Amino acid sequence: MLNNINNNAAIPALQGSLQSEVTRKTTAGQLSFNQVLEQGLAGNADLKFSAHAQERLQSRGIRLSTEDMVRLRQGLAQAAAKGSKESLLMKDGVGFVVSVKNQTVITAVDAASMKGNVFTNIDSAVIV
Repeated sequence: MLNNINNNAAIPALQGSLQSEVTRKTTAGQLSFNQVLEQGLAGNADLKFSAHAQERLQSRGIRLSTEDMVRLRQGLAQAAAKGSKESLLMKDGVGFVVSVKNQTVITAVDAASMKGNVFTNIDSAVIV
């Protein structure tokens, strides 16, 4: 009988502990969802990079922050709103050629590599 009383006394403490754990997980989930939602509102959250673009980013030492990605998505959305098909997005001296329809970065060019180059097959340029 004494054992049952002790177990029953532990149940509210356990429930409180579980509730706190669920609250922490739910709060963390909401923050994650809100971050994803903000990215979606800032532009399409599905911006992709072709294998070629990934190679260029790596070989040229171009690193993109979360803020950079938001700016690129916004630029892509602007190009799409104007009916662009292939666009050059310029961000802080770095050029990104993107397929607007496929929402894919095709290549990336840093300022040092951009000198003397001609960008072809684009129908718009957006400064982001």
